[in-house]
Amino acid sequence: MELDRKKIEGLTGEYGGEYGLNHTRRLLHIISWIGGGLEYDRDVLWTAAYLHDWGGYPRWIQSGTDHAVRSRGIAKEFLENEGCETNFIEHVCECIEFHHGSSHSRSLESQLLSDADAIDFTGTIGVLREFSTRPRELRKAFEGIRSRVEKNRAILCLDKSKEIFESRSRRLQRVLAEFEEDAFGYY
Repeated sequence: MELDRKKIEGLTGEYGGEYGLNHTRRLLHIISWIGGGLEYDRDVLWTAAYLHDWGGYPRWIQSGTDHAVRSRGIAKEFLENEGCETNFIEHVCECIEFHHGSSHSRSLESQLLSDADAIDFTGTIGVLREFSTRPRELRKAFEGIRSRVEKNRAILCLDKSKEIFESRSRRLQRVLAEFEEDAFGYY
């Protein structure tokens, strides 16, 4: 069964808005960098990237349930309704469930999505996102960024991911240093 990609893109836009679409597009771009020269299932990754955050969007979010787990369940049901094969569904769902921390024991596709998600939230994008969600809690945003960088560094699987991550991390550290300097410690 051939998935209707336009439908999936449209639903991601409907559920996650411009943010959801652009985050997914960035992930796919990052995956093309870190996956260069590797053989992986592009259909699995494309599908997982578009569905990976559905459980965190307002229509689907459930208090007390991790959005990755929620997204896995939503994706499974959606893909079953679309008539996808069981192996394809399970592979996509693995990627979704572990997109905030895969491991070398998981599929390459799972590692690629997890690494790309970690990279996307490192660097200038990560700083701006964190500060935009906490405009009156600058210290918490600042500390959240530092914490996320260390967490994301620890979960990376692939060497190319680590290289890109460190480059972005250095830029992020420069931005944070300028923020501290401009704030005179009052933030």
